[in-house]
Parts: sequence; C-alpha cells; structure tokens
Amino acid sequence: MICTSVNDAALHGIPDRYRLRDGDLLSVDCGATLNGWTGDAAISFTIGRPHPSDVALIETAQAALTAGIAAAVPGGRLGDVSAAIGALARSAGYGLHTDFGGHGVGHTMHESPSVPNEGRAGRGLRLATGLVIAIEPWFMAGGHDSYRVDQDGWTLRSGDGSRAAHVEHTVAITDDGPRILTAP
Repeated sequence: MICTSVNDAALHGIPDRYRLRDGDLLSVDCGATLNGWTGDAAISFTIGRPHPSDVALIETAQAALTAGIAAAVPGGRLGDVSAAIGALARSAGYGLHTDFGGHGVGHTMHESPSVPNEGRAGRGLRLATGLVIAIEPWFMAGGHDSYRVDQDGWTLRSGDGSRAAHVEHTVAITDDGPRILTAP
C-alpha cells in the first residue's frame, strides 16, 4: 500500500492524476507485508526548489521522529514517546492532532497500542522488549490542530489549508534499545 499526500494533505492521500510541480511538499507513506509480518514507513520531501518553511516543517517532523525513537526503550512508557514528539511540534508552533498517529505493528498494519503524537511522559503502557510500534509524527504548518477529511473518505488535510509533513518508522523495542526496522 502506498499513500501520497501533497501540500496540505497530511495523511492517507490516494495517488491520482495530479502532476507534481516545483515547490510541492510530498509525503509518501508505504506499508508492506512480508512472510506474515508488516512494516510501515513514511517520508516527506519537496519537489524541486523547496520553500524554507517546508524545509523547517520537514526537519521538525524528522527531529520529532528521532526523539520519539530515542524514547522507545525497555522500561520506558508509551507516554515518553508521545511527549517527545508533541514537545517538538508545540515548541515550533506546529499543529498536531492525536486522532491519527503511530500504532502497534505485527501481523497486521494497525495493531494495539495506539502511539499518539502528544502525551505525558511517565504515563501509559510500559515498553517491553519485543514490542514493535510505528512512530508516526505528522505536523501542520498552520499551528492549528484541526483537519478535514476529503470526500474520498480517506485523505486528511490541514483544516486551514497549511502545508503538512509526515514521517514514520517501524521500531522494535530491544534489550539494546530501539531498533529501526524500516531504515534504508
């Protein structure tokens, strides 16, 4: 499965006949199943000459992903991951919403637990070795937390029309710390 979200589309964009243009912000979200196990990853980048504001948005989303992954350690809490992501979004003034975010990954794409993009450190499920989660920050440049769903019933767009960025990795909690399973 591949979703392509352009500019104000934050998540779940259905590929269509739109031709990418210079300056577009594109998020590509890929999921795959191999030998009964599932992985999920996303990346955001610009087409051609980037707008500086898009570069900052993407870099903040990537930094939040890195911070969330760093917090995914045995004995930690799910809220530690969520708090790390949310803190970066809020400090940069970006909007985020917790209706959609990371999730457990295993034999199916979306399993328990839910991994929100904002939370309280020290709270939630204790992270144990063997747990596999998708950590999935998505931010909206407008600073508002609202979004809308397209008529296709699937594509999420920022509520104010601002640009959005989305990044994601599937991460295993191991005795040696977090292990990114979807690294290139």
